[in-house]
Amino acid sequence: MAALDGLPPLRDVIQRHGLDARKALGQNFLLDLNLTQKVARTAGSLEGVTVFEVGPGPGGLTRAILALGAAKVIAVERDARCLPALAEIADHYPGRLEVIEGDALKTDFAALAPQGPVKIIANLPYNVGTQLLVNWLLPARWPPFWQSLTLMFQKEVGQRIVAQEDDDHYGRLGVLCGWRTLAHMAFDISAQAFTPPPKVTSTVVHLTPKENPIPCSIDKLEKVTQAAFGQRRKMLRQSLKPLGGEVLLQKADIDPQRRAETLSVEEFCRLANSL
Repeated sequence: MAALDGLPPLRDVIQRHGLDARKALGQNFLLDLNLTQKVARTAGSLEGVTVFEVGPGPGGLTRAILALGAAKVIAVERDARCLPALAEIADHYPGRLEVIEGDALKTDFAALAPQGPVKIIANLPYNVGTQLLVNWLLPARWPPFWQSLTLMFQKEVGQRIVAQEDDDHYGRLGVLCGWRTLAHMAFDISAQAFTPPPKVTSTVVHLTPKENPIPCSIDKLEKVTQAAFGQRRKMLRQSLKPLGGEVLLQKADIDPQRRAETLSVEEFCRLANSL
């Protein structure tokens, strides 16, 4: 891909700008440009699309997204050391890359979203990835401002995102993702592809919003899932005791002797709607 965009190899960029990855920022840089293109392609066609990216670092994924035809990339980067490297990419693609220095957890992405299609593609910092996903899943208005999420996580987190009932990885995250999205794991990336190599395998997860998820209060669904999975080894009559226990379960027509991991998303929504 270096030949495609005429920009220098990422290893040279990192060395020239002194961009050693910092554990405190959850940084693991993906340097294989074939892999960054594969990640970007997982999002589908980018022609005419505005893409949000979080934690671009030296810009490997940013370059792939732009090379594949995105109309614009809006990248949120917390590490000021990366800004000069990203400025070089912005110069190479005039008017198509906007870099915002700041904390993605405090960024109002919906307010930044322009008219037209928006996709989010990111190699998320490990320490904030799950919270960012939950933020994008739970806006008050639905459908959301984004058409799809193509995100890189630790494989264990990816398994939790796509898990359904009776799966060992099923929990609150699986319920929230299953309620509002269709999610699948696209492919794994070995630790050796990153600098520095993390201790775990990574995976790319692709999520698209359901147009009409089951009507349900976000706050109540969060309360129910938190209580149920907070004591997942216990029967629901015990774990849901603070929320009404057997009375609540009877209202929702759910056997009080069942455990959280056996309930479907639809049954969790019934519970929330019975609160």
